[in-house]
Amino acid sequence: MFRFDADKPVHFCDGYTRRDFLHAGTLGLMGFGLNHFLSLKAEGAVPEDKDLNVIQLFLVGGPSQLDTWDMKLDAPLEIRGPYKPIKTNVPGIEISEIFPRMAQHADKYALVRSLYHTSAAVHDIGHQIMQTGRLFQGGVVSPHFGCVMGYKKGGRGAVPAHVLLPKPIGNTGGGLPHGQDAGFLGKTFDPFVLNADPSDPNFKVPDMLPPENLAAMRTDRRRDWRNVVEKSIKELESVPDARLYDATFHQAYGLMTSTRAREAFELEKESDKVRDSYGRNRFGQSCLLARRLIEAGVRYVTVNMFETVFDEITWDIHGSRPFSPISCYRDLIGPMFDHAFSSLIEDLNQRGLLQNTLVMATGEFGRTPKVNPAGGRDHWPGCWTGIFAGGGIRGGQVVGASDAIGGFPKDRPVSPAEVAATVYHLMGLDLETFLPAQLGRIVPLVDANARPVHELLA
Repeated sequence: MFRFDADKPVHFCDGYTRRDFLHAGTLGLMGFGLNHFLSLKAEGAVPEDKDLNVIQLFLVGGPSQLDTWDMKLDAPLEIRGPYKPIKTNVPGIEISEIFPRMAQHADKYALVRSLYHTSAAVHDIGHQIMQTGRLFQGGVVSPHFGCVMGYKKGGRGAVPAHVLLPKPIGNTGGGLPHGQDAGFLGKTFDPFVLNADPSDPNFKVPDMLPPENLAAMRTDRRRDWRNVVEKSIKELESVPDARLYDATFHQAYGLMTSTRAREAFELEKESDKVRDSYGRNRFGQSCLLARRLIEAGVRYVTVNMFETVFDEITWDIHGSRPFSPISCYRDLIGPMFDHAFSSLIEDLNQRGLLQNTLVMATGEFGRTPKVNPAGGRDHWPGCWTGIFAGGGIRGGQVVGASDAIGGFPKDRPVSPAEVAATVYHLMGLDLETFLPAQLGRIVPLVDANARPVHELLA
């Protein structure tokens, strides 16, 4: 039941208040007006026949294609690197020896070995285009795929439409946006950010917990709910920084009053065996949490494997400090990804969720074909590999090919715009539609002529 007759001491940009949202809270549409939502449905922009989930694993740092999923055994030593290929469970597909578990699931995923972009070889730029489908230009900040899904389809019940784990990407050297928010769609459609390490033995979700004056609403169900809500909102609206709560208030209210939503974050409910299989590290436990969130109804989960590339072992293997040595792929990064990705695929498949959940793992670019003097590889957007599984993807195949040294696409080049078109197509969104931007402008959902990678589609 909707009520818009409440007082409005603090207003949203559309004229409604947080109190209005509480009266309409059970709709769970993440900021949609009813008329807006119904008109979108009438236009076919909120299709009911494709209720796809997405888990996007963002491999911050840029994995080397030549040391992971596109090895060149016949190339000179300075090209092929220190690792050997191993066979997978699909004849003809080989991947690096650093992924032994992943090799047993090649029938469930597809490798795109011809990803590329032509922009600068800067981490931040790669983050932007691989999570939004386009580079930020002319003051237009494009939204993350998951934020578009939240705008187009809304959330399911009390859970957010889009959750980002464990933290947003931080400093990677460019000082530019990383493409992980709602951009011109507005903060209402920003992801819910965990801001905590799920591998911490004392893990909790501090940013999900409401202000102290609202916490009693969760713990004492027998009190007069309306009085508690009204009193708490008045107190909240008296805080000088009340505007900071505008975009996230409805999310926080839904989360703290939904048992199902809160239980999704309780990793202690999983057995030690399951938690160990993912890896007792930040990335592994974030992938496990992603599966739990999908089960709880979250539509889109983004997992950042790392937050920075400085003074931390990551995919960014320049070979000298503050970056990582190429040996870390064998000693740490490869096993970390191998366990987390393989367990996620196994888990989703066993629970009947893989068919309706797209899992994609990509970095922001690849690495130089030739090993540098420090024994590492530098940034290279000319060609790299992405992984796609579940959710309408035909597994057990390789799409595209790189040249003899893994430097450029030789066959079926795939751009970030085509990745965006593929994701949106699988979501069931009409690629010919537009999104509202600032000052009354509209922006195409995808760049002109961008079409899904049809070879990927089941």
